[in-house]
Amino acid sequence: MKKLLILIVAAALFLHFYPQPKLEAWYTEQKAVVIDIFSEAADTKVRLKADKVYSDLKNQLNSFSSEERDFVKELTNNRKSIENFFINYCQSKQPSPILHPRNQEKVCQTIAQYSAMF
Repeated sequence: MKKLLILIVAAALFLHFYPQPKLEAWYTEQKAVVIDIFSEAADTKVRLKADKVYSDLKNQLNSFSSEERDFVKELTNNRKSIENFFINYCQSKQPSPILHPRNQEKVCQTIAQYSAMF
């Protein structure tokens, strides 16, 4: 047990005085993954149910093409994709490569109603 403690202290001292960029990058990546897992597990805030956006858009989907409907269905599979779409295409006002500008506006307006719940 004593040898293990000495080994851990020696490794910590070596890494402190002789930093390893690859090891630090790996450590930072693993730390981010662990933090994401813990934040997902411990999150108690009220969150947006992903299919709520799709159900709100359902009666407007008749003006969408079949490709756009499939895209919206895929988009509303999870909160992360909704949030990414909102940031990339709604807030930045960039045109979506799949959605027609009017249909993109409808989707953005619907998502904007729930933007506080991301």
